[in-house]
This record gives sequence, C-alpha cells and structure tokens, in this order.
Amino acid sequence: MASPPAPPPSDRLEQLARDTGRAAPYTNDLVDGLPEPVRRYFGHAISPGTPLAAGAHLSMRGRIKLQRWLPFRARQVLVPCHGTVWAARIAGVISGSDRYVGGTGGLDWRLFGRIPLVHAEGDDVTRSAAERAAGESIWVPTALLPGSGADWSALDENSVAVAIAVDGHAVRLHHHIDDHGRIRTSTFQRWGDPDNQGRWAPHPFGLEVTQHRTFAGVTIPAAGRAGWHFGTDRWESGVFFRYEITAYRLITPYGHSAPGTEP
Repeated sequence: MASPPAPPPSDRLEQLARDTGRAAPYTNDLVDGLPEPVRRYFGHAISPGTPLAAGAHLSMRGRIKLQRWLPFRARQVLVPCHGTVWAARIAGVISGSDRYVGGTGGLDWRLFGRIPLVHAEGDDVTRSAAERAAGESIWVPTALLPGSGADWSALDENSVAVAIAVDGHAVRLHHHIDDHGRIRTSTFQRWGDPDNQGRWAPHPFGLEVTQHRTFAGVTIPAAGRAGWHFGTDRWESGVFFRYEITAYRLITPYGHSAPGTEP
C-alpha cells in the first residue's frame, strides 16, 4: 500500500503545542496530591525526565469500517487541549483528513486524490471533532498534568476520570486502569450521529486497549479498537476503528528535543 499523505497544514497546532509545552522534565512530585489511582496512571504513563509536551506527532495503521473493513495508514498531529489533524490513505485509493483546528472542525475525503467523496463542516461536526481531540488525550499524557487545566478524580481503585475543555467544548473521560496503571478501556459521551439519521446527540463512545508501548518516555495505548455505543448491546456493531501506533514523537518547546520514532 502507498504511504499516507503528509498531514494538511497544521502550523497553528504545532505552534500551540510548542508555546504551551513546558521545558521542565517530568518528575513524580508533579502529581503529588492527586488520588492514588491517578498517580498510578501517571507513574506508568510518563517516565521521569520526559519533556512536558502539549502535543505529539503519530503514525498509525489499521482497519476502518466504511460499510466494510478497509486497511489504512495515517499520520496525526494531536494537541489534546487545542485540536488534531488526522490524515490518512484508505485502501490505497481514498485520501483526506478529519480535523479540528482553530475552533473549527471538518472532514474532506477524495477518491484517487481527485474525486470528492465526503465533505462535512458546521457546528455539529465541529463539536464532535473537538470532543475527539479530547478523547485521544490518552496518547499525550504529558498534556494533562496538573497546571494544564485538566481536572482529575478517582472513581474507585481502578477507575479515574478527567475533565478537559477544548476551546470551551467540555469532555469528561473515564479510564478503567489495571493494578499497574495501564488504561484498559476509555469512554466518554461524544456528540455524533452514528446511525446517520440526521439527529445529533451525545452517544457513548469508547476504546478497548489491546497493547501498550513506550515511545519517547511515554507509555500509551498503542493498539486497540474504538467505536460508538460502548457499554451497550450495540457495541460490537458500533466498533469502526482498529489501530496500531507505529511511530511517535513529542512536540516539545523550541530549543528542547525528545527521543522518539519519527513518524
């Protein structure tokens, strides 16, 4: 399969990540005062000395369900508190991007790079895209430390919650973690129209994690499956995304660098 296209221009996201990231490295005392399950999560997710990056570049591959399952390769710029651009090539013939940048969400996809297939924008698309950026914060744990605006709490010994706002779009994520602090599932209410009936509303959206991997000093859910109707009898049919992250690089403040596998 051909390599995915480079992400569309996302200079603003990159700049926001560099401006809002912190030059100081991660130390365990940054999470002092948080509930034990939250400290356990961060203790697993971030190695001491890791730059406090606000965003990351990712490469991934997997399969996406568009009536039937198709292979994809994608690149992503993700700055959870500000937005994301996910650019992909699907089945070697469909290319385009989903995005939330500068307060606006949208998606554009073409066949053979020329024939328009899908274009969507507007308030509903924007809200759903902003909430997606928050939901994918599991891939940039350094962006959600105390002082970032994220509000953490523990629900029980193996469940934590974090409230995030992306340009005023509020999202509350629930992570089920194991005894080592690894995320096993992550869920939230996401604005959408999963049944394509023209009626947008909050729906349960979730991720099941099948593998963790360490990149650039952070350990993230590197493989899994995601979809609508999590926790209901429609979950299996609601799954539309299976992924594996293959490369990762933190976006650090200017003058600082982080190890990683280059996307």
